[in-house]
Amino acid sequence: MAARNNVDLLVDVEDEEVPAPDSTRLGGRRGLIYVAVCIVLIGLNLRTVFSSFSAVLTEIRADSGLSPLLVTVLTTVPVTFLGIFAPAAPALARRFGAERVILGAMLLLTAGLAVRGIGAVPALLAGTFASGAAIAVVNVLLPGLVKRDFHHRLGLMSGLYTMAICAAAAMGAGFTHPLFELSGSWQFSLLFWAFPAALVALLWAPAAVRQQHERRAVAHAGPSVWRSGTAWQVTLFMVFQSMMSFSVFAWLAPILRERGVDGGTAGVIVAVCIVLQMAGSFVGPALAVRMRRQRFINAFVALLTGTGFALSIFGPMSGIWVWTGMLGVGQGALTAVALTMIVLRTRDSHVAARLSGMMQGVGYGLGSSGTLLVAQLHSSTGSFTAAGAMFLLVGVLGAVFGFRAGRDRFVGEERQGR
Repeated sequence: MAARNNVDLLVDVEDEEVPAPDSTRLGGRRGLIYVAVCIVLIGLNLRTVFSSFSAVLTEIRADSGLSPLLVTVLTTVPVTFLGIFAPAAPALARRFGAERVILGAMLLLTAGLAVRGIGAVPALLAGTFASGAAIAVVNVLLPGLVKRDFHHRLGLMSGLYTMAICAAAAMGAGFTHPLFELSGSWQFSLLFWAFPAALVALLWAPAAVRQQHERRAVAHAGPSVWRSGTAWQVTLFMVFQSMMSFSVFAWLAPILRERGVDGGTAGVIVAVCIVLQMAGSFVGPALAVRMRRQRFINAFVALLTGTGFALSIFGPMSGIWVWTGMLGVGQGALTAVALTMIVLRTRDSHVAARLSGMMQGVGYGLGSSGTLLVAQLHSSTGSFTAAGAMFLLVGVLGAVFGFRAGRDRFVGEERQGR
């Protein structure tokens, strides 16, 4: 496994296409820099829909009388859509080209964020659902563009892309409530996030329009990930990671508000927690790729995340920055090592692409149950304490499957007794 120290952690779903797609055409060094800036700016829009809603959830419920059922739907369905719509992305890219599909998704995201800002319940639902579907498509295709167009600067671009996604969640958590305080309107604080999405869509349009495209087929050779025990262990590790990750976006701010933290401070705490995910996301994979087996690091970061989440709910308030710091570092490392398993448990890029699709479809689809269970437990008990116990259990289950996923074996080769 030492030979994989410099393994690239971005999985390209277009590796399954024949013939291989061309690089994005804008011409010259300046054009490449333009594409790089656009990719980073796109990443900065891929998580604001999740964290911005939770930042003003208390105000939305007080003003609109939003029922617990609708809160559950608005926090759960967008994450579920990440799994439901992820499989459609490669097919759309083969038909229309990844650049144009990403442009269409960014336009849909802009429309969804704008409609959400109207404020009426049907608009909240429609806008949030549209945003979740759009993000699902971009989630799948954008890493492939990074790998295809920046193979000579892959470490730099993958780091910038990862940081941009973390920063998006932090911005949504940290700036939405101040926008509400400034404008006096929670509708405007949600609508605001449509403006940067629209700007990025305009900037990306030249790259998408100029790209030539021809229909492509799919290569079918190689083992089936759906019949692999290793693939299922990696996928279930991703499920429990997702249950905690999206619950941070959806529920950490309301949890802090219920514990007596004011809206502005809660937003800052969540933003710092998410920023700390960046540190974890760099340290986790750096350690994992240097190990022959990742059993103990997988188990440790899962337990760290679950414990940090639980203590953020019922630990002493005097240590709230410590608990949320544990949660942030743990969650960042957990997410990153779960994704790293895609590459470390597969022999080639084609199998990695299939495992990535399986992980995103099942991982996000079942992972959305985390936000659902938090809502149901809160509605049934009137507090988040039961959810804290749930996250301890989720952390333990994540550790169990992470331990098994970290064994030195590869998808499709389990019978060789590795």
